[in-house]
Amino acid sequence: MDFTRRRLLSTLPAAGLLAVLPARAAAGATESAAESAAAGDAALLLAHVRAVFAGTPGTNARPETAAKVADVHDTARANLAAMADPGAATDELFAGVPLGTSDVNLTTSYRKLYEIVLATRAPGGGLHDDAAAQRRAVDGLVWLHERYYGDQSRGYYGNWHNWEIGISTHVSKTFALLADVPGAVPAGLLTTYVASMDAYLRNGKDGDVDLDSRFHTGANLADITTNRLIQGALLTASGEADGGPRTAKALEDQLTVFATIDPYDIRHGNTDGYYADGSFIQHHSVAYTGSYGKALLTRVVQTLKFLDGTGYANTGALVPVVQRWVRDGFAPLIFEGWMMEVVKGRAVSRTTSGYTDVAIVVEAVVDLADYTTGADAAALRSYVKHIRATSRAALDPTRFVSPVSIVRYADIVGDDSVPPADLNPAARSVAFNAMDRHVHRRPGYAFALARSSDRISKYEYMSGENLMPWFQGDGAYYLYLSGQDQTRSYGVDYYTVVSPYGLAGTTAPVERRGTVPELYDGMLWYENPGHPLNFTSSSESQNKYVYFPRGTNRHSGGAVLGAYGTASVVQSDDVAYAERDVLPDDFVVYRNATAVKSWFMLDDEIVVLAAGVGDRAGRTVTTTVDARTADPSAAVSVTGARRDGRAWEGPGTAELRWLRYADAAEGTAVGYVFLDAPRVRVGLEDVTRSRRVVRTRNPDTAVTRTVFSATVDHEPRRGLARLAYALVPHASAGQLDTYRRRGPLTVTANTPHLQAVRHTGLRLTAANAFGPGRHHTAGLSVDGPASVLVRAGDDGRVEVAVADPTMDRDTVTVVLRGRPLRKAAGDDGVRVSRVPGGTKLEVNTRQAYGRSLTASLEK
Repeated sequence: MDFTRRRLLSTLPAAGLLAVLPARAAAGATESAAESAAAGDAALLLAHVRAVFAGTPGTNARPETAAKVADVHDTARANLAAMADPGAATDELFAGVPLGTSDVNLTTSYRKLYEIVLATRAPGGGLHDDAAAQRRAVDGLVWLHERYYGDQSRGYYGNWHNWEIGISTHVSKTFALLADVPGAVPAGLLTTYVASMDAYLRNGKDGDVDLDSRFHTGANLADITTNRLIQGALLTASGEADGGPRTAKALEDQLTVFATIDPYDIRHGNTDGYYADGSFIQHHSVAYTGSYGKALLTRVVQTLKFLDGTGYANTGALVPVVQRWVRDGFAPLIFEGWMMEVVKGRAVSRTTSGYTDVAIVVEAVVDLADYTTGADAAALRSYVKHIRATSRAALDPTRFVSPVSIVRYADIVGDDSVPPADLNPAARSVAFNAMDRHVHRRPGYAFALARSSDRISKYEYMSGENLMPWFQGDGAYYLYLSGQDQTRSYGVDYYTVVSPYGLAGTTAPVERRGTVPELYDGMLWYENPGHPLNFTSSSESQNKYVYFPRGTNRHSGGAVLGAYGTASVVQSDDVAYAERDVLPDDFVVYRNATAVKSWFMLDDEIVVLAAGVGDRAGRTVTTTVDARTADPSAAVSVTGARRDGRAWEGPGTAELRWLRYADAAEGTAVGYVFLDAPRVRVGLEDVTRSRRVVRTRNPDTAVTRTVFSATVDHEPRRGLARLAYALVPHASAGQLDTYRRRGPLTVTANTPHLQAVRHTGLRLTAANAFGPGRHHTAGLSVDGPASVLVRAGDDGRVEVAVADPTMDRDTVTVVLRGRPLRKAAGDDGVRVSRVPGGTKLEVNTRQAYGRSLTASLEK
């Protein structure tokens, strides 16, 4: 393997990853010995591929894999029956899957051939080693290539992903499954297909990966390079000289996805991948851990399994990188077996989302644990048990890709010496500022917040998925309650029945927006290739203005101090509205409402402040305090207290001091304390809609949910408004009433320039400053935009955290009024000095990318 050390250093700067480099051939080794070693490595890699997907005699004999093996063989029999159907049209390899104009159907046909071959290599079923079934599948490969795939001038219609990834994935795995079956593959068929797959890699360079291509990044890059890794091993095993170089290049390219993205040293123009704070981005600006991120996790763990024991690379050096992804990137976003909505892009509109997402992650963690030792392996196995113990949906291991993984999972579950344990501490606040997300966890609940900026997209729409996404990145939040079946609160049904203008946490103008198909005559994108911006289905303009438009604000970020957090945003128009003058006349844009918002995340409360709420176009604006759904049969109650102290029951509109939503069926409740609010409009109604309203490919299934909403209306005649309230998970009426009489919360500032709260019980002050100048509140002075948390300890120490929410500042200066203090501990980037009347902190935020810097102060 001829790796270039300089190139590896440029893509994997972490010193430990240098150990990935394979050992050089020993001096004096003969050419025949090198060829023998290469052939052995290729054979072992292909054997691993077969084991991963088809299982082994040992794994498939286990009772835990019986359902999986049976399903593999049943699927193959159905596919063979469809091939045998005499009614199949001449343009169909499988009945009902016509070919010639549908790239999806062509990909499906290749998948069905793979499924047939998979069954013939999966021990434990009736089709195992069925040579006739293998011949029919291979004949299908020949037929498809001759008629629909081999002619490069007729191919590459529809979605690029099918041609560059989907078809190649099925074809490569099919050949790998048959690699050790003598005579199964006709001479020349492999090289013919490899040449065609190279030719269809049109977003690459010369039939290979191009790391400068916007298509060859993140999870997509991992898919492409895994396919080419397998292809290289196949060619080597077949005696082709170019197999080794292909494998080496594929692995070298894939290693780039292990590198932590440095926003101040972008390589190949690529911002897709994992960041130091645990964020994951795909499509250059979409927060995507829960969809593409899990796909990347799956693919790289599979690669580790393929390479195990070969001389291609020392995969042991890569395992700690993937462990870090799981601990810092995935674990905060998984709550009791549910993947949070804020990191799933357009996938939030799919019916198989939430618990199913986490099953995919669990399979990767199960396998990863098998490649680690000691405390690391123990922690991963305990995390698997924790997810199984806390999830309200039974995890179905038969959905795992690999029978080997099913066995490993069963062994973990059956091992009484492995205790369930979360990778998260019980109290954790995580600022994913690189992707404009924040997750706050406490025993009993988790809070997830989605923001946007000129760095991160407001939402993702694509291909008829997530049809009404407009406000999902404008401060939308999700409060997950412990012990609850999250499908009854969130998932696809939440977006189906809750108004897209009334998502929890959002401020939206009162108007009706059109979906992309509604706006553009049923098209799933905006088509206008003749315009200078060249709008086609996969053009950069389509991405920028239609699929995942970014905001236009710089300010979006927050700080973390221990397990406490703050976040803030200046709500903005999206880039399409801002650049409407350069767009075609028939391109529809929408103006957003205005708001400056902060979230202060504590123990029992999440405090929300909003100021400057309004609309420059004079429209009425609504802010949704919360929107929750329940089963219609649930005994949902809504009670509260008016400002004058009288009891109140909803729905209805009133000036409220507090409100309590309770779902007796789920045993859950949420309280809302209105610290500064006009009249609150409370809704409670049964809503029935088809799941197809959020995704064109969803089944036309009507769902009915009881929808609770608490909304504040902002009339334009009243000018810019402000609002302050607290969410109190699991609150009782008595607890909520204490906020009126002796509550610990005080709003010390709520303007478009400064928002701050003080919690006397926690002895904590938190502030978000916006814009230039010096901002003063509650014994705190902040110079310019910043997020600050200050907490006094019982031991006399004062803990401080500071972050730059704009990502642009070199220095943030904070002054604490009162007795002078000195620095006892903390980050090197915090310089502390005494000034008249207090203590000054000069915080070096240059290139911190929103990271919090902390200091511990004492007398």
